[in-house]
Amino acid sequence: QVQLEESGGGSVQPGGSLTLSCIASGYVSPYPMAWFRQAPGKEREGVALIDKDRRTTYADSVKGRFTISRDNAKNTLYLQMNALKPEDTGMYYCARALTWWSMPMLRPTDFPHWGQGTQVNVSS
Repeated sequence: QVQLEESGGGSVQPGGSLTLSCIASGYVSPYPMAWFRQAPGKEREGVALIDKDRRTTYADSVKGRFTISRDNAKNTLYLQMNALKPEDTGMYYCARALTWWSMPMLRPTDFPHWGQGTQVNVSS
């Protein structure tokens, strides 16, 4: 049984920064982990992915602004978000991949385990 709990969301002005955290219970350390987001009326989209060797993948819209990292000793996943834009607004979810032996695509169907999400609002 895997449980994921996100925190760190909030309201920030454009250009600001936030750091999201996701604490996991259960077996996650060998698995790729990812952050997704969903804006009202839009589909859930992948933001960033990290595997057990800390190889990363980012959506084009966040490259150079967001950084995903993980601390396996603490079973915690992070997302450092800088230079935030209004279009970054949404509910942010962390997720664990289905398998540990292959690098998944940054798409929801490859991640069956989800947290409840934390809300990020970027506006002036």
